[in-house]
Amino acid sequence: MDERIRIRRLGRPGDLGWVVMAHGEQYAAEFGWDTTFEALVARIVADYAGDHDPSREAAWIAEVDGRRVGCVFCVAADPTVAQLRILLVDPSARGQGLGGRLVDECLAFARRAGYARMRLWTNDPLVAARHVYLSRGFALTGQEPHHSFGADLVGQVYEVDLRAGTEAA
Repeated sequence: MDERIRIRRLGRPGDLGWVVMAHGEQYAAEFGWDTTFEALVARIVADYAGDHDPSREAAWIAEVDGRRVGCVFCVAADPTVAQLRILLVDPSARGQGLGGRLVDECLAFARRAGYARMRLWTNDPLVAARHVYLSRGFALTGQEPHHSFGADLVGQVYEVDLRAGTEAA
């Protein structure tokens, strides 16, 4: 295990703002998405920061050499379904398994919290993230074209049964 890499709980000053800024900058640079995406992320982060149940919801930050390079959130969709939200790994930190480690944290937490299923919503250009989800047992349960964030996209919903033990080692 690379000692320079650390996955920790979100909670330090600057974490919330970094999540919003990193998403806005990265998705604009990689996919040309506009600030409506950053606004969506800001709402997700604000909802989490303003009112979350720590026994049922959590978020993590990935660091390399003490620098924030990734994040993921686990929030309640309903009493039995957890929702994985806003997974991100900075391009400078890709290829080190951080996306998988962040998703694994989210899955393990959701299982401990007693959720039966985990769901996520993503979009078709996010190929690397989709690979991580599929490798952890998620399956595509629906998709629909939409125009959001200044782009024509296909929104995709993935789910995994948390009781099946499908998480990859």
